[in-house]
Amino acid sequence: MNERMIYLLAALAGGAFIPVQVALNTLLRRYMGEPMQVTFVSYLSGTLTALLICFTAQYPLPTATALSQTTWWMWTGGCLGTLYVCSTIVASLKIGATLTLALTFAGQMIAALLLDHYGAIGLAKYPASPARVAGIVIVFLGVSLIAYTKR
Repeated sequence: MNERMIYLLAALAGGAFIPVQVALNTLLRRYMGEPMQVTFVSYLSGTLTALLICFTAQYPLPTATALSQTTWWMWTGGCLGTLYVCSTIVASLKIGATLTLALTFAGQMIAALLLDHYGAIGLAKYPASPARVAGIVIVFLGVSLIAYTKR
């Protein structure tokens, strides 16, 4: 198996975890009540898991020099993740996991296309070619089919 295939499979597995996470968080909300409480528990368990992996793999702590070279906005990824988790908890109860994740995926594709096209936030530039834009349009057609299908 070549290196690219490993990355493709890793991305596919990561994507497969997301609906399970949404379902688990939505179930947990039944017992906890508020979406932000569930978001807190989700991130706490995720933080503990990351800490365990770092400890087990013996990753060194980042140096003070490395940390001092960052800017405040580089630290907002966790904040965005918190908003993502909370929004999926709220939405999935009302519109279902499939439509929630279809819309989430559509939003991800639009944002990713723009980030790639402009090489924003340190990413390499990948132009928004007609084929890439067509891919986004197909995603929206899929989301529309999911959204307008009656139960």
